[in-house]
Amino acid sequence: MEQHNGNTQPDRLIRGIAMGGKVRAFAIRSTHLVEELRRRHDTWPTATAAMGRTLTAAAMMGAMLKGEEKLTLQVKGNGPLGQIVADANAKGEVRGYVDNPHVHLPSNAMGKLDVAGAVGTEGFIYVIKDLGLKDPYRGSVPIVSGELGEDFTYYFATSEQTPSAVGVGVLVDTDNSVIVAGGFIIQLLPGLTDAEIDQLEKGLGTLPPVTSLLNEGLELEELLGRILPDVEVMDGMDIVFNCSCSRERVEQTLVSLGEHELVQLIEEDGQAEVVCHFCNEKYQFDRQDLERILASARN
Repeated sequence: MEQHNGNTQPDRLIRGIAMGGKVRAFAIRSTHLVEELRRRHDTWPTATAAMGRTLTAAAMMGAMLKGEEKLTLQVKGNGPLGQIVADANAKGEVRGYVDNPHVHLPSNAMGKLDVAGAVGTEGFIYVIKDLGLKDPYRGSVPIVSGELGEDFTYYFATSEQTPSAVGVGVLVDTDNSVIVAGGFIIQLLPGLTDAEIDQLEKGLGTLPPVTSLLNEGLELEELLGRILPDVEVMDGMDIVFNCSCSRERVEQTLVSLGEHELVQLIEEDGQAEVVCHFCNEKYQFDRQDLERILASARN
């Protein structure tokens, strides 16, 4: 398969400010992240686009956090995909999954992947932030379009009272692989004049799809420059797939099943296979493993 401009570059996220600090901007290329999770979960094109848009938004929202903070995005619509989940943190580490990866629908009226049809136009988006406090922050908004970009835009406006424009996109190849994925979030801070807001809306209104620009090989700095001519890039970071699952963690989960369940597992199956939701990694435990785990559950 030929190499596309968009997928030879590493996944990155940049942060910037514009209009005298009254606008905050994020741009991301998430091609390898989305392709890695497509491969692990064997998602079909429409599922890949919906999961990829969610992962891309989660990565940018993760970049708004600090230190050890992390967040989970849950998209629970009434479409055939079921739930989409994405976890991200302030270090650029992201993971995610979709309940039903084998969803592919006919193209929508615009000839594009029918993400809204797959997600559903009714339901909720939940944002759970672990900010290191006793209780996590929870925000939720109803799904407004199912296309996800508009839905995350609505979330920022209503839940965080920050007028924002969110653009997320995934371009899928004929062999189902991801050609390019990425997006941007533009946030309006207090103090903008009506004329400045009009200028911004004009810039956003004439912007081609974000995937077209990235596939042409546009750098993230240039992408933000198309929307905000006076953007000043502050910093950037790599975006990577990372799952926190491990054999030790899975063993802890098995221990927590308790003695009765473990004895049943050993007697009925003599082995166990545990699959991580987020990365599809399979962990096998034979009878000996299970007997060892049972012994530690009894202690």
